[in-house]
Amino acid sequence: MSDKNHKAGFVNILGKPNVGKSTLMNALVGEKLSIITSKAQTTRHRIMGIINSEDFQIVYSDTPGIIKPKYELQKSMMRFVSSAIEDADVILFMLDITEKVPDPEKDDVYKQIFLNLSQSQKPIILVLNKIDLVKKVELPEKIQSFENLLKKAEIVPVSAINQQNIDTLFQQIISYMPEHPAYFPKDELSDKPERFFVEEIIREKIFLNFEQEVPYSTEVAVISFKEDEKIIRISAEIFVERKSQKGIIIGKGGQALKKVGMEARVDLEAFFGKQIFLETFVKVEPDWRKKESKLSKFGYNRS
Repeated sequence: MSDKNHKAGFVNILGKPNVGKSTLMNALVGEKLSIITSKAQTTRHRIMGIINSEDFQIVYSDTPGIIKPKYELQKSMMRFVSSAIEDADVILFMLDITEKVPDPEKDDVYKQIFLNLSQSQKPIILVLNKIDLVKKVELPEKIQSFENLLKKAEIVPVSAINQQNIDTLFQQIISYMPEHPAYFPKDELSDKPERFFVEEIIREKIFLNFEQEVPYSTEVAVISFKEDEKIIRISAEIFVERKSQKGIIIGKGGQALKKVGMEARVDLEAFFGKQIFLETFVKVEPDWRKKESKLSKFGYNRS
């Protein structure tokens, strides 16, 4: 297959928290690359997933949920979103079909994003997610109610969690792909290093096991990753903002931290296809979400 007939491009997924962006990307890529929990703002970075065939390469990018930022971490997250509009070949703008059609003029969170989208020359697909939660007879009317939101956008209704209509969406994406040589080696699954996915998997388990503010105050950093033929030995540090949060993460007799480690190890062994030895440590890093130097250390000031 010559480069002339080869298609390649970047497909960036945008939307508010909990609309299903991470679930959609994982469905499109066929691998669990983005963490998925019921809590908002679990995705903090742009995470790229790559799918390849002989005649195409699609680079998907899952972005943090669109919010009105209140502190430095959230400002950094929104910079990822803005850059995702600029460097996309195709934009997937995702909405929850069960919710009210947004009014860009009255919604402070959406206002700037809709302005950017309406001015963009890139192809836009309006992905209406969660059709599995709508009665079949009501679906056509629901879809129609979104038709004037972004007039130049194609509308594709899906259920990301059930992978319903994902093939239709995929065919629409392929039709918009420009002719271009592959951007990455054909055997790559993501632009992120292995350590990044270790950190994401551990962070997901923290979101699933703890309530309220604790997961949002937590960051994970792999400090050692040693791979042998049969086993990968990993050491990771879990950072929290306050001493009281450290006690919660560790739990009575270390049981809470042990549970996070056990659950993470199961997913890591499935992800890497090898035995995993995982050790975790909890450290206090006061107000890390508000300090640019700390955010840079955790990779948030890079788009």
